Amino acid sequence: MTTRALAAWLVLSAGGWPGPLLAGADADDYAEPLRRAPAQLSLTSSQEQAVGIRVEQPLALRSAPQIEAYGTVLDPVALATDMGRVETTRVAAAAAEAEATRLEHLYRDDAQVSLKASQAAQAQAAEASAQARAAALGFSLQWGPLASWSAGQRRALLEALTHGRQLLVRADVPAHPLGSTVDRHAVVVIDGVNVSARVLGPLPRTDGPAQTAGWLLQLERTPGALGPGARIEVRLQAAATSGLLVPAEALVYAEKGSYVYRRHRTSSAAGFHYEAVPVRPLSRVGSAWLVEGLAPDDQVVVQGAGVLWSLQGVGSFSAAEEEHD
Repeated sequence: MTTRALAAWLVLSAGGWPGPLLAGADADDYAEPLRRAPAQLSLTSSQEQAVGIRVEQPLALRSAPQIEAYGTVLDPVALATDMGRVETTRVAAAAAEAEATRLEHLYRDDAQVSLKASQAAQAQAAEASAQARAAALGFSLQWGPLASWSAGQRRALLEALTHGRQLLVRADVPAHPLGSTVDRHAVVVIDGVNVSARVLGPLPRTDGPAQTAGWLLQLERTPGALGPGARIEVRLQAAATSGLLVPAEALVYAEKGSYVYRRHRTSSAAGFHYEAVPVRPLSRVGSAWLVEGLAPDDQVVVQGAGVLWSLQGVGSFSAAEEEHD
């Protein structure tokens, strides 16, 4: 007998065959056990004890957890190559467009330019423009925030990188959403020394083999020489978020999102109502989750949430079952 089936049997046996086990249910509803369960569940005190339900109030918390990452020093030659490709294709596209415009005007003025020559120039201009757009898109994917910099800013950065005054580092974060907000300041560990780094922004192109989200960091005044490809430890700082802290065991994951159970006392002093409340997990804090969607005075089920969800007959799994199965 599985844990869920055993818990359900305990609930049923604790009060015989209870009429109010599921709010609004009658005898015919049990022909399809709990599959058509209503949104709210009711248990008596004896049933609650049989299942082992435990409730607590969530803890208000403001958290800014550190994100462990591994960094790779980027090669300034690659940046110079990509910058050169963007610039040359842009200039070539502008020149091709100007030539196509010139030949079109000459053709319209009947100045000894054939239609074929004018059309060929237009085709070359279209091809050059496509190459320029592809180069710009590739640069944006590879270098992220540097794509919005001016040409002068990029040249100044390249000069600093070439002379070793600065470093660019790609910080890869396994299993971390790329859209997550990260603080502008980070710490890079070089030979046991903590070095401050500036987070320039996310890198849209993921690392191929590891499929990790990346962030571009800029370092100045590094202690010692680090060549391209060197691996270093990076600590990013997630942006501070406020929410309510609940144990991981309180969360139940379903197709439409994450839920916790909130308990309400019924009109009878001998029973309780349990309501599945949708929440949004913000960040993991040790063995708990910071969530939003609850009130500080809510009575949250921190033990037995998976059993309650099973009694409602909804296909899902709880965080506790995921960790212990």
